[in-house]
Amino acid sequence: MDIKPIRNEADYRATLREIETLMTAQAGSPEGDRLDVLVTLVEAYERAHFPMDLPDPIEAIKFVMDQRGLTPKDLEPAIGRLNRVYEVLNRTRPLTLAMIRKLHDAFGIPAESLIRKSA
Repeated sequence: MDIKPIRNEADYRATLREIETLMTAQAGSPEGDRLDVLVTLVEAYERAHFPMDLPDPIEAIKFVMDQRGLTPKDLEPAIGRLNRVYEVLNRTRPLTLAMIRKLHDAFGIPAESLIRKSA
């Protein structure tokens, strides 16, 4: 298996093209193993060169609501009464530690996103 590190944008693009040709490879086959290694290299390159910021806490909550078809009423167990839910969603009330824990536990929203300062 002849594999080189991804050192620049050209290497990155070439590796992505090769990954595309290997997408139908069977797991455990030589092609499948090559695909696994190349994907790992691309992920490492992307982490180093294209870091992603965590989303704003309120945007993270709204995203989960949109993806799961939730209403503000569905957030009451995690945030409190409906008026408090609207205050949080409208950014007039900050999330408390208890709310963050409940939102994380109930909806799987990353705690790292929820503890960030709102925009």
